[in-house]
Amino acid sequence: MLFLLIILSFWGPAVFTSAQNLPLFSTPRKTVSLSRNGGYIFQEEGVRNYSAMLFMEDMGVLILGARETILALDLANITHKKDMIKWEVTPDKWNTCLHKGRNLQTECWNYIRAIHRWKDGRMYVCGTNAFSPACKHLSYTNGELTLENKTLNGYGKCPFDPFQRYVYEFFDDELYSATSMDFLGRDMAIMRHPDRIRTVDSDSWFNDPTFIGIKNVTKGMENPDGDDDEIYLFFSETAVEYDSYVKLDVSRVARVCKRDVGGVMPMHKRWTSFLKAQLDCPVLQTKLPLIIKDVFLFCPGNWTTCVFYGVFTSQSDMLQFSALCTYRINDIRKVYSEGKFKTLHIDGNFSKWMTYLGELPDPRPGACINDDARQKGIFRSNYLPDETLLFIRDNPLMDQAVKPSYKQPLLLKKGAAFTSIVVANTTALDGTSHQVMFIGTASGSVLKAVNYDRKMVIIEEVQLFNHNEPVKILRLSTAMGLLYAGSEEAVAQMPFCACSKYTSCTDCVLARDPYCGWDLVSKSCIAISNIHSDEHREVVQGLKDATRCPAVENTKIIKIFYPGQMVSLPCQLESNLSRVQWRVNDQPIENDKKYNFQHGSLLILNVSDTDKGWRCFGCFPPRGIFLGLLYAGSEEAAAQMPFCECSKYTSCTDCVLARDPYCGWDHN
Repeated sequence: MLFLLIILSFWGPAVFTSAQNLPLFSTPRKTVSLSRNGGYIFQEEGVRNYSAMLFMEDMGVLILGARETILALDLANITHKKDMIKWEVTPDKWNTCLHKGRNLQTECWNYIRAIHRWKDGRMYVCGTNAFSPACKHLSYTNGELTLENKTLNGYGKCPFDPFQRYVYEFFDDELYSATSMDFLGRDMAIMRHPDRIRTVDSDSWFNDPTFIGIKNVTKGMENPDGDDDEIYLFFSETAVEYDSYVKLDVSRVARVCKRDVGGVMPMHKRWTSFLKAQLDCPVLQTKLPLIIKDVFLFCPGNWTTCVFYGVFTSQSDMLQFSALCTYRINDIRKVYSEGKFKTLHIDGNFSKWMTYLGELPDPRPGACINDDARQKGIFRSNYLPDETLLFIRDNPLMDQAVKPSYKQPLLLKKGAAFTSIVVANTTALDGTSHQVMFIGTASGSVLKAVNYDRKMVIIEEVQLFNHNEPVKILRLSTAMGLLYAGSEEAVAQMPFCACSKYTSCTDCVLARDPYCGWDLVSKSCIAISNIHSDEHREVVQGLKDATRCPAVENTKIIKIFYPGQMVSLPCQLESNLSRVQWRVNDQPIENDKKYNFQHGSLLILNVSDTDKGWRCFGCFPPRGIFLGLLYAGSEEAAAQMPFCECSKYTSCTDCVLARDPYCGWDHN
């Protein structure tokens, strides 16, 4: 019976195909599991809602807050549990929660939402406590957690509702929190403790908000205006300024001054510096504004270089888009310091928010106390005149929106819901600095991305949790070089880079990972940070190309089949960006009734002599053998190499002594 010889010839490296000309279809180069990326998963039976984290790097401990549970885990390997304690709801609080109509199965628990470390080493922990917010002091000594018995009032420091978004930060041991102030969640405020300076309870200040992030910008001595440090609050809320028959949400950024002590009546104990503006992240494919989900503050130099990284998602389920936009702090401050205000115009039964075109009071409403104000005898916010205070009470909204740094998203992705973001800075082999973004998704994964000259590269997508488990919180430890993520069911830990998973030079370099480079001596992908200055190592790192990698020889796979059989020829893709092209005798083939492409592999139905390949002359293959040559191009090139090269043997002796089973000498 005749049989068919099929040669699969793979020639590398692969062509790197950038998807950035079509940012809507930004694709991770690789999709990998957490274990392959050198990560760990921690789960404790019966414990849920891992949503609060505190690093104690001097002790090598991660303090973790969950539902009625506080854990101490090894910071280097979270699978090593050092200690665990419970903070459970008392029976009277449980009964009160029940009588108020709350769900006993989900709501009437104590969800730990805040953990902060004081200068004396103790920790301050706050929980929802069955819709009765409370705080306690916590200590960690000799490997043991100890929760003090005394319960402190948590109103305004922690939300009532465990599923309500809430943000807090401690700056100079003062707590800034943005949360609900009442059981029903109607009075929403940003408050400073312990002096309890807060926002005005008015729809023009907050209208059904969802708080996302709170960040502190410290100016220090590099501040020619002599004004104050600033606190920035990011949130979404129902817009008051648009005429709409349906609820329309928008993203906002607000600001208060750190030394704002409130004004005189009617602004006593109320922020005099609260201003807010719409935060735009424009996507042409959507009609409704995208909604902010998380924000990260990155300051590469002094405060004027600070950039806010925000992730956004669609507010409509019809089209699922997610975007990453960046905002320069000076662009936000310019809107507050130079922009116009909106004001509510009332004409009979008609009311509408319009641009305020009148003269502004002096000092400018919402401004921090600066050198100019001090020259006018205004040294504190409670020195401000009534005209300035009344104006800001009624008109905290700016007319102009804050635009992203590049007037468009830095990254746009369809079909993925972003939930969180953190940003790490690293130095590449050539000394350039790069910001590496880790973006959590609603499908339980983290995208690792870098911006190279305004072209986003998604290096990889690491699956941390089950696909139905969103990433709820992301935190990074720069000192440890580790990323930590929390979900409803588990906690994950992974390194910033896992270079060893790249097994070839091209695979290592084409990853375009600024953390990794290929060592030509050891022939391994190594972390750039592991290269010491006194070492003389030949390391390749091409963030734009892989041309410095040594040439790679082709690989041949020989398969023998009989006519009439169905043949499956595999082609394993090393990258999601790879493109495969199948060729027979140097001619590209199409997907049809005979040839069927499946995930890069080729299925040949009913192999026959029509699949025969080249014929050799002089020294030729035995009669009846058909040589079919199929080629696969992977990532960087498509190559052709004939299986049969019998003609290179120019004598009978040379041909026979080659002992090539596919060649023989023709005496005729």
